[in-house]
Parts: sequence; C-alpha cells; structure tokens
Amino acid sequence: MKTGDFPTCRMFGIDICVASFDQATQRLMQLAASPAGTPAIVVTPNVDHVVRLDADPQFRQLYVQADFIFADGMPLVWASRLTGQPLPERVTGADLFVALARACAVQQVPVYVIGGMPGQEQALHAAFARTYPGLQVDLFCPSMQFDPLGAEGLEALQRVNQARPGVVFVCLGMPKQERWAIGLRDQLQAGVVMCVGAAMEFALGFKVRAPRWMQKCGLEWTWRLASEPRRLWRRYIVQGARFAGLLRRKW
Repeated sequence: MKTGDFPTCRMFGIDICVASFDQATQRLMQLAASPAGTPAIVVTPNVDHVVRLDADPQFRQLYVQADFIFADGMPLVWASRLTGQPLPERVTGADLFVALARACAVQQVPVYVIGGMPGQEQALHAAFARTYPGLQVDLFCPSMQFDPLGAEGLEALQRVNQARPGVVFVCLGMPKQERWAIGLRDQLQAGVVMCVGAAMEFALGFKVRAPRWMQKCGLEWTWRLASEPRRLWRRYIVQGARFAGLLRRKW
C-alpha cells in the first residue's frame, strides 16, 4: 500500500492521510505520469461514508485497503483535532478531479472515466473538450444495473486496460466504485484509480458547487441539500445525526 507516502490519522477505523491538497495532487500526478505495478486506489470519505462503513464492517474491510484515503468532509477535519494529529484541510474528490484533469491535459497523461448515463458519451466528450482542452479522455457509461464484478465490471476492466490511462475516474457512487476499483486492482493497468462519485458532474459544470466560502466553513452540505432536497435529505440530515452519535461514542 502507498499510504506510507503520508502520515495517517486513525478515525472510525479508517487511516486518513494527513496531507494538504497540493501534496495529494502532486503525489497522485507523479504516480499517474509513471505507472508502476498495481494502480494506487484513492477514496475520499465524507460523513455519509463514515456512517455507512460503521454499519457495514465487512465492506469497511475492503474500503480501508485503498492506498490513499483523503478526508472529503469538513466534519472529519474537525474531528481529527480530537486525535492529536489534525488534518490540515479537506482533500475532496471534486477538487482532485479538476486538479488532476488539468494537470493531465498539460502533461498529456491519458484519462479514463467510468460513469455517466448510457448514450451520454458524445455529450461528455464534448464537455471534456470544452472544459479541459487537450485532455486525452476515453469514456465508458455503464447501465444503472452495473455489477462491479459482473459482466459490465469486467467490460470496464478490459476497456481500461486497452487504454492504459494514467488516471481512471470511477464515478459510480459508493459502494459500486470501491468494489470495482479495489476488487479488480491487481488486474488493472493504470497509474491511479480514483473513486469520486458525482465529481464529474461538478468538474464539467453540470452541477454548481457551493461558493468557496461555504466550502471552507463546512457549509457545502447546506448548499447541496437546498439544491437536491429530495435526493439528499437522508444523507445530510439522518446520516449527519448518526455521525454526531459516532463522535459521542468515540470520544
């Protein structure tokens, strides 16, 4: 595992990398530009992830096998201050997507994206060309019934290995993306595989992120909840309350 690149802060049974955003970006680009051996798997837990992992210890055993675990949510940064080894800042999947896509465009490192809706490939290619000029990107938009280790999962593996990209962005949501990336890591031919959920939608401007001041203050969740209340109310209200319970239990 490559987590030895950074010290870690252990919280909720997860070893989270103590790294700044710039440090994380620089290291991941080094691995993307010079792939060697099995790819580095990246996950970015937030409050929702932590609560779901606590409820599913078996899946947590798989999740913690990722090589780089960066804190996506500000509550995790705040919680880290209770451990004596505080995290310097958030390192979000949405921000990493943008930074790595820009760097890959400049350095001519090929990228592969797994996500989006079937039939959306042409529109996504156009959006990438418009947003990240010069980026070499291939796409696979699987069905909503995507099985990480089933026929579509193996098809995604084959497509990625044919392309041999420096970075693979897996935008399938938890737990499908982690089951695919970690379950097939030994067969993947890539430098970095990032499990980034809805990051592509923000990176291409399909959805608008909260203003920077809200992100820094830990209020991005209120922006997202207001934008998609029916879909996200459980994640931010119910799971948020459960996370508070986890904090009380741990400390």
